[in-house]
Amino acid sequence: MADLTGDFTHFDNEGRAHMVNVGEKDITHRRAVAAGRIFVNAETFRLIQSGGVKKGDVLTVAQVAGIMGAKRTPDLIPLCHPLSLNGAELSLSLDEEALAVNVRAELSCAGRTGVEMEALTAVSVALLTVYDMCKAVQRDMVIGDIRLLSKSGGVHGDFERNE
Repeated sequence: MADLTGDFTHFDNEGRAHMVNVGEKDITHRRAVAAGRIFVNAETFRLIQSGGVKKGDVLTVAQVAGIMGAKRTPDLIPLCHPLSLNGAELSLSLDEEALAVNVRAELSCAGRTGVEMEALTAVSVALLTVYDMCKAVQRDMVIGDIRLLSKSGGVHGDFERNE
């Protein structure tokens, strides 16, 4: 069996998955920003833009769903710690040139572990919600470009994606 421990913190010395003990870490301010997009066709884009999707206001529902998803991250990702989020800002914008809905999530907390997974989950859930609300009109939408843009706080230091 290959050595899985290396730099992966979610494996014990025997290579088994475990939840990292963060009890000895200092509480610090943590922040993470993530983004992603869903590509749609022109008809779907126009329906989203005009509010003509039968299920309702796609952007508002997806925004709320993303916030709810962030709060439920440890229920979805097995080794994530439950966090008390201080803030969750989700913004959705329409990119007419790309025929896409862009999602950006910024989350923060004061804690012993980061909020990257919550930010990525918020983006993912918001994009899945756009898909769900528009699937009656279009089934071949493409979700993509989900990525961490930045993070701050914690022992691993800050990260800023160069785009």
